Formats: sequence, C-alpha cells, structure tokens
Amino acid sequence: MRHTALTACLLGTASLLAGCDALGVESASQVAAKKEAEGKAIGSACRHAVRSIEDCFGGYPRAGKAAVFAGWKEMDEYMRENAIVGMPAEPAPVEDASTAGPKAPADGGKPARTS
Repeated sequence: MRHTALTACLLGTASLLAGCDALGVESASQVAAKKEAEGKAIGSACRHAVRSIEDCFGGYPRAGKAAVFAGWKEMDEYMRENAIVGMPAEPAPVEDASTAGPKAPADGGKPARTS
C-alpha cells in the first residue's frame, strides 16, 4: 500500500511540473538561455549593420555584454569567411529647428462651413 501511494504521489508531482511547461511558465535556465540568444542576436545585428561593439553596448544596456560580444564576434567571423559586406543603417533625417514648428492648416486657418 505504501509503495502504491508513493508512486501515485510521484506521478502527481511529475504531472504538475509538466503542467508548468504547458502553461508557459519558464524556468530560470530557460530565461537565461533566452537572454543569451537575444544578446547574440543583438550583437550579430550590430555587426551586420557596421556598428561598433561599443555602440551596440550603449544602445542595448539591458542585454548581457558577454552575449552581445559573442554574437558580434560570430557574425564578424562569418562575414569575413563569406566576404559579406555590412549594410549600415541609414540615419534618420534630422529636421531643422526653424522648420520643425507647427504647420499651418492647408485651408489657411479658416473654420469649416457647415450648411
């Protein structure tokens, strides 16, 4: 009888733990693996965009520096081996301060007529 109760208890515990995966609850190791993968993706994207590693660290302060560097380094090696040219991002157009004010309405500021 004791053996059956122990087996049932262990099976119940195992099913509860399996239920956590079904509910989408992540363990600490899963969270760490996800952060590592995201850091590597950020680093490789920075390298492909011809950004320095320092700019990448500054632009993504919450990403782990070791993971970002590993991704940047892997992409650098890959690009060198395959003669891939980086694709720098185009800077966003900067508006002149004299033209950045509120724009006048197209109708000259006259109120709309309702008839």
